Amino acid sequence: QVHLVESGGGLAQPGGSLRLSCAVSIHMHSFNVLAWYRQVPGNQREFVASVPRSGDIKYSDSVRGRFGISRDFDKSTVVLEMTNLKPEDTGIYYCYGELMMPLGSKDNYWGQGTQVTVSS
Repeated sequence: QVHLVESGGGLAQPGGSLRLSCAVSIHMHSFNVLAWYRQVPGNQREFVASVPRSGDIKYSDSVRGRFGISRDFDKSTVVLEMTNLKPEDTGIYYCYGELMMPLGSKDNYWGQGTQVTVSS
């Protein structure tokens, strides 16, 4: 069964850093795309960053230069390194995966989310 489980959220000071991890239950090569999104109450879920199996890594304009996404194959996790955090980075961060299915179709999966709070 496919599961995505986020961890690493918490409280950080402005200018500080956090590292989020998304543990995947199957081999990471099975995912065409792994990504991070975030959401605050009352707002739409917002794209943050993605790391495809092939193709270019993408970042939203608001996090480019501050966040880094990568696949850790040894630990079977998708990592989001967040630096120079700002209060507007506060939100629930969700892991997303697009999986290629045996019959050729695709399936999408979401983690349960992890809370990130940036404040003084």
